[in-house]
This record gives sequence, structure tokens and C-alpha cells, in this order.
Amino acid sequence: MTAPVFCAAHLLDSWDEVRPQAAFVELAGTDAPERADGTLVIAGREELSEFLRHPAVRATDGVHFNLGAERPLIPLDLDGDTHRKYRRLLDPLFTPKRVAGLEQAIRDRAAALIDAFASKGQAELMMDFCLPLPTHVFIDLLGLPLADLPAFLDFREAVVRPVGDTVDEQRENMRGAGQKMSDYLTDVLEQRRGQPPRDDLIDGFLRTELEGERLTDTEIIDICYLFVIAGLDTVTSSLACFLAWFAEHPDERSAVIADPDLLPKAIEELLRFESPVPLGHRWVTEDITIGDRTFPAGSMVEVVWAAANVDPATFPDPLTVDFGRARNAHVAFAAGPHRCLGSNLARLELRLALEELHRRIPDYVISPGQSVTYTNYGVRAAVHLPVSFAPYGDADPNTPGAHHV
Repeated sequence: MTAPVFCAAHLLDSWDEVRPQAAFVELAGTDAPERADGTLVIAGREELSEFLRHPAVRATDGVHFNLGAERPLIPLDLDGDTHRKYRRLLDPLFTPKRVAGLEQAIRDRAAALIDAFASKGQAELMMDFCLPLPTHVFIDLLGLPLADLPAFLDFREAVVRPVGDTVDEQRENMRGAGQKMSDYLTDVLEQRRGQPPRDDLIDGFLRTELEGERLTDTEIIDICYLFVIAGLDTVTSSLACFLAWFAEHPDERSAVIADPDLLPKAIEELLRFESPVPLGHRWVTEDITIGDRTFPAGSMVEVVWAAANVDPATFPDPLTVDFGRARNAHVAFAAGPHRCLGSNLARLELRLALEELHRRIPDYVISPGQSVTYTNYGVRAAVHLPVSFAPYGDADPNTPGAHHV
């Protein structure tokens, strides 16, 4: 038996694993899309915005939680006043000013990773760069031991790309992985309480108060559980997709290298085009009407960010990557009350990673005789990204921007 189809766009004849954007354009233009099992689908950009603004739309139904969790993840699976309470606590941790303080540490980590392969003339960028960089940033941010990294990566894979021939089997496997992570975080909190204070997020959660009361262990675990997935997967997948795109578009790559001010716009446009997190789900608590469509109470709705991001009604010529796009109201970080908490940190990591790699290795191509392998299940990522380039050691060490750690 084959595993269930992840996204409604996968069912279209136009679907292509390497270049799925055309299928998402088709889905965005479909009138009242739904899956064969009757699941209603939101794919148009304007319809999506109206749907997410409706007060009857919820993150979960109170039974099915995201990412294999047994309890509501904070703040992802919460709504209303409870959701706003936790966002008031967490949002200040990820303001542009706050995350800017991480810039030098991220640059140094990126440079060290590049040093490991720059002289070889080739690299598998997913494994050598895209995976370890955000992972190390996340580990440092939470203050967790690097030796435990394999356990985090196993957890991420089990939750983001669950195995199983049926949805029920996948959910059960996700729950098993989720329980292991919850047990791990419980042990971490017990150990940290007996240790001197540290300057990291876990220590901050242990000491902080919310509405006059300390966070409980359950609250801290449910926050950190979500951070593990967000920190280990989204930036990795985005960065891999971006580098695969730049490897195949040398003129655009040269443009962002020549004009650093263009890079932030390029990141926004590639977030729109690649949409590394293709979809989410929302639940409807009462019968509602959006446009001329009715969404019955109790419905789970598939919200396809990737389709909204290439909706021609909002993004003219959506299949063209245009770094000068005048209005780029993409939803790569979702939209509505549950918009991504860590978007500022993600943007910073993406910018610094691209700057450091392009400073050292400005000219790279997909290795001859090889190709990029993509997955579009769970997230979109270039899971095999072999590139070739002139070894960095062959360059003039006095070249401006040369950097060794």
C-alpha cells in the first residue's frame, strides 16, 4: 500500500517533484478545490487571507495536535486569548533587534563549516552546510549538548516525514517519536534545575513568569518541542532550495553578490517561489462562508501556502523569480494569528549563510553527471545537493572578502 498523498497539488497531472510550482499555480486557479476524500482545500491568496481572519477558524480541533504531540504545542496549537498570552511571552525573544545579537555567532559557524569543504572543490551542500548550520544555531540557542544532536535529527525526520502506509500508522509513529522527545526534555529540565544559571532559552524559561506565575515543566516542554522542529527543519530546507536555485541561475547569483542590498529581496522572492513549508491545516468550529464556499463546522481544511504564493491573481507572472517584485505579500511563514514566530531569525540565518558562502565560493554549479534530489513531503527540500567549484585554496588569499576561521 502506498502512503497517503501529502498535498492536494500532488494529485494533479501537472505535478513535478523537481519543479512543483506549475501544479501549485493550477491548484490556486481551481474553483473550490478539495481532495478525493472530501477534505476542503484553500489555495487562492485572497481566499486564504479571508479564511484565516475568520474567528471560527482554529489551529486544531482540540484532539489532533501538530507534529505528533500528545498535548497542544505552545503557541502553535492554541487559539484566542491563550494563544495571545503565550505570544506576548515569546514574540520578544525573536524581534529583529534581539536576533541581530546572534549575527556574529552565526557568521562564525557558517565560516567554520565552509572551511571544512572550501579547499576540496566540491561539496554535498545539504549535509555539509544546510543541515548543520541551523542545527548548531538551534542547539546553542536552547543550550542543549551537541552530543545529543542525532536524537534531535531522528525526531525531526520521524515527525516531518512520518513513515506508515496509512494516516493512522503515520500518526502513531509520530506520537512515538514525540513521546521520546518529551521524555528527553523532561530529563533536561530536571538536570538544569540543579545547575548554575546559563544565558540560553531553557534557562530563561525556567526563570520567567507569565501573569505572575512561573512556567510549569509541561509548558516549557510544549514550547521547546515546537522549537526543536522549527529550529531543525525549516531553515535547513529553505537554504537547500535557495542554493540549488542559485547553482542553476548564475546570472542572478552574480547579481546578489554584486549588490548586497538585493539579497534580502532575493530571499523574500525565493521564499515565495520555493515555499519550503507547503501547507498547514486549520479547523472550523461553526458553519462559515468564505466567498461562495461553505465550510461546515468540524471541517479540517488544508491550507496550501505554496499555492497562494503563486496565485496569478496576486503575483503577476508567478513562475518567474523576480528579485524586483514590487509587492511580495507571500505567506511562506504562514499568515494570520499563527504566523511563524521565528521568521526574523530564519531570515537572518538565510541571509548570513548566503553571504558567507558567496563571499568564499561565488561560482558553483551542480556537479557534472549529478542532479539535485528534492522531496516535497512534509517540507520541500533539496535533500541531495552536490556542487562543484574552484577550490578556495586556489584563490588569491589577498582577495577582498577572503576569510579563514
